[in-house]
Amino acid sequence: MQNKIVECVPNFSEGRDLDKIEKIVEPLRGKKDVKLLNYEADKDYNRVVVTVMGEPEAVKNAVIEAVGVATKLIDLNKHEGQHSRMGATDVVPFIPIKNMTTEECVKLANETGKEIADKYGIPVFLYEDAANSPSRTNLAKIRKGQFEGMKDKIKQEEWKPDFGEAKIHETAGATAVGARMPLVAYNIDLDTQDVEIANKISRCIRHSSGGFRYIKAGGVKVEERGITQVTMNITNYTKTSIYRVFETVKMEAKRYGVNVLGSEIVGLVPMEALVDSAAYYLGLYGFSMDKVIETNLME
Repeated sequence: MQNKIVECVPNFSEGRDLDKIEKIVEPLRGKKDVKLLNYEADKDYNRVVVTVMGEPEAVKNAVIEAVGVATKLIDLNKHEGQHSRMGATDVVPFIPIKNMTTEECVKLANETGKEIADKYGIPVFLYEDAANSPSRTNLAKIRKGQFEGMKDKIKQEEWKPDFGEAKIHETAGATAVGARMPLVAYNIDLDTQDVEIANKISRCIRHSSGGFRYIKAGGVKVEERGITQVTMNITNYTKTSIYRVFETVKMEAKRYGVNVLGSEIVGLVPMEALVDSAAYYLGLYGFSMDKVIETNLME
């Protein structure tokens, strides 16, 4: 029987207190069949994005343990940040990596969601491929209103959680658990402090406003650096390439006399997504993943 490997990218609503962050990720360290690959905290977003990979059951158990720590340490009544959030553990997506199907990730999401609700008293919404209705596929739609608005929203029949009672946890809010393909969390820096410019550019590229099909985007102000960002998720990098979005943002920024300073990847990124952009910028023809050394070292 071939080994199954799943990736999980839980997002926790703490990006400033390093001691708390270390305690939250501790359950993901040193576990058999679980590897903590990366965790990146952002002070302005006040959020940490964690990437863990391994055997499905082992990953599930380790993540649930980390959720328990976050529930104890994070009080959303005192939380402020640029990134939208509705829970101390805001989202828990499962991604198929090796010998895993989307259906198996959906099953894993259901098991995880139920256990989080039962163990910690946190209401859970299933989203993306794990959603039980089309209205819950889009995470942004579930999270609209954030922690503060969810107190009343969850009482509505249409927003009854998939697991747990129809009331938020007093300090930890609500959590979304889902299944999806690998996405690219990508931010583009602009040399302006006018967040409205970043918002206007975001509206040009995101799908909900008539932009690229697989882009979810918004503008944020990064106070510490004196800039703004067009922050986005590329939900299908094979259909909407990083380079295409980057060039479009550069083009739109010129309308406002603004320059693109650079960009960043948050968390991990599939090699194919970067190879695709490298091929574009280098003008490579007939290039494919087969020409990448690391591809030929993989099983």
